[in-house]
Amino acid sequence: MQGLNSPQREAVRYLDGPLLVLAGAGSGKTRVITQKIAYLIGECGMAPQHVTAITFTNKAAKEMRVRAGKLVGDRAEGLTISTFHALGAKMLRQEARHIGLKPGFSILDASDTTALFQDLLKGADKARVRLIQQRISLWKNALLGPAEALAQAADDLDVGAAQVYQEYDRTLKAYQAVDFDDLIRLPVNLLEADEAAAQRWRSRIWHLLVDEYQDTNRCQNRLMRLLTGPRAAFTAVGDDDQSIYAWRGADIENLRLLKDEFPTLKVIKLEQNYRSTTRILKAANNVIRHNPKLFDKQLWSDKGHGDVIRVMACRDGEHEAEWVVTRLLAHKFETRGRWSDYAILYRGNHQARLFEQQLRAHKAPYVLSGGQSFFDRTEIKDVTSYLRLLANGNDDPAFIRAATTPKRGIGGTTLEALGNAAGRRQQSLFAAIFAPGIETEVKAPQLAALREFGSFIKRIESRAAREPAGTVLEDLLRAIGYEASLFEALEVKEAETRWSNVRDFVGWLATKAEAENKNLLELAQTIALITMLDKQDENHDAVQLATLHSAKGLEFRHVHLVGVEEGNLPHREAVDNGNIEEERRLMYVGITRAQMSLNISWCAKRKQGREYFERTLSRFIDEMDGGGSEDIKRDGQGAVPPAPTFDKAAGNARLANFKALLKK
Repeated sequence: MQGLNSPQREAVRYLDGPLLVLAGAGSGKTRVITQKIAYLIGECGMAPQHVTAITFTNKAAKEMRVRAGKLVGDRAEGLTISTFHALGAKMLRQEARHIGLKPGFSILDASDTTALFQDLLKGADKARVRLIQQRISLWKNALLGPAEALAQAADDLDVGAAQVYQEYDRTLKAYQAVDFDDLIRLPVNLLEADEAAAQRWRSRIWHLLVDEYQDTNRCQNRLMRLLTGPRAAFTAVGDDDQSIYAWRGADIENLRLLKDEFPTLKVIKLEQNYRSTTRILKAANNVIRHNPKLFDKQLWSDKGHGDVIRVMACRDGEHEAEWVVTRLLAHKFETRGRWSDYAILYRGNHQARLFEQQLRAHKAPYVLSGGQSFFDRTEIKDVTSYLRLLANGNDDPAFIRAATTPKRGIGGTTLEALGNAAGRRQQSLFAAIFAPGIETEVKAPQLAALREFGSFIKRIESRAAREPAGTVLEDLLRAIGYEASLFEALEVKEAETRWSNVRDFVGWLATKAEAENKNLLELAQTIALITMLDKQDENHDAVQLATLHSAKGLEFRHVHLVGVEEGNLPHREAVDNGNIEEERRLMYVGITRAQMSLNISWCAKRKQGREYFERTLSRFIDEMDGGGSEDIKRDGQGAVPPAPTFDKAAGNARLANFKALLKK
């Protein structure tokens, strides 16, 4: 308990009933969770396998596991520390036969499900496909099946989406596949319908710890309730001021409902911030107090007053990017800091381009958060399609990709003939290859190519259950000639890059299989839940460019919060739809990412297409200021500053200082 403050110690020790820990930004919530895990195991004698901690990202789960390992040593191996989705997948694997799935079912990723929706909505534009896909996802997160969704349809769009939902659900069952939403929804359905299954899981989980509780949706909240049962032995950690994911189904009402559903709920507030200076916290408190409060709290810090917060009015987006990067470079030079000390945060990804251009022009290294995931790369999806097919022969999307990559004489005509035959038999494409009588429906040359491919998959599947994963993967890539196919189809440089990614991926999988004592089939069954982001070097020294949503949970010594204008932050659609409270929480999250200094910028006009449009300062700046605070310095107010002029004497002085520093 050394080093914990009084509320943190109380949160760790409290075991007399359900507990809500209101953890303000930077208040040490991860430390409280890991210390409580150690307390449950070390002081209370609870077996590690009876302690489960759930969070929202693989990165957070990994960090929590590392910290717990330092506290409890080898006993951490028995702990379950995972994301909601990983826990749901584990439950479905073990309970598959109770819900009509085989243990080797497939987990479809976002691109797989998008492809299915495009097939179901032939002729629809991308915007409509995306809208219906999102509607169905929200229905699943609200625990509504196809029939309930159709019964509650409020307009023609809802009716059409509910009908697509029915077809989509049938398709997933035929593929023996689930999507990410099903990883929570199906376990909830199981535990509600099967009391024996509910008792099995409650007997395994004696205490449940849930991180980022304000980000849970109705389905995740229900899963927590079902897993803890009448005993309600849980610790929920969250912050209503950082609830910024309503657009993807998160429900801040879950925090409010805890008070109603659990009359004995204990609430402990963590208000001491260990991250930011007093000025930064004062600005954050000033902004968020304009929202109605579920729980009243006030962040404070003993890290000193800190630098004045600077608000800069810029002429346009180009001027803003130039000012931000120039100031960042000058500050780094003066303080001799690291590139990774700095972050540029914005409301939407489209804002990154101008800052990237400026950073590249000054040869400043940067990383772009929210870029393409390693698993979304074409070459990685090619390889994983084989792994998914090995694990689940009913996975038709994986079959189609694997059978046609690299090209092996199986084209659209062949797949159409096979698909028709499989449809008549109500079989998967892979099973139909070897079905009796298929010879009369698929031409001999086409069937020969299909059966050659099918036999190859069967041979690899047999080896995958017995031999080391790395060996089988190497032989698979060699047999299909994947490297040669890349160099035949692409320019040499791109082919080399893609092949390097494949080598990296195969090496990582082989190491993972050895470390976890798993064969290739066992690895393949969870391939959609593995993220290569855990593998990347998190200590890369580069400026971080990130959206406010993706920056949540992170912290930086120096933050530039850009584009803080009406229509952008708060976003115009949010204002029109009455969602200003969530936009204010987004501003609060941005402010509280900063440890030592915070710079905010906005533009008097901004380019959209070929035209410039007038912009106005965000209302959040005045809220943050609190009525003329000395903690905030505004530049360019009233009149937007003119284009900078070059001061020769000042320039010569800076050059002399730079030369002197180099000599040192």
